[in-house]
Amino acid sequence: MNTTTLKGDGQALGGQIKETVGDVTGNSSLQGEGVVDQITGNATKAVGAARDAVGPLTEKATTFAKSRPYATAALLGVVGLAVLNTLRGK
Repeated sequence: MNTTTLKGDGQALGGQIKETVGDVTGNSSLQGEGVVDQITGNATKAVGAARDAVGPLTEKATTFAKSRPYATAALLGVVGLAVLNTLRGK
């Protein structure tokens, strides 16, 4: 769990509180803000979870690039050519 995930949790919780207070007081504007905050918080949590999933892969790629710079350059060249040929339609 990283700071992005925690921020999303906090925002979603704040949104639930706003929605409840808006519902109890009859303030539809506050209720709507609460729903928007919940949606934004859940999206932020998803971004945090994605960062947690990609983090170890990024570390492995960095280690590989530092230990084998020529192999990394060759790999990137091949991938670049493949993407270029795909975009050109070959």
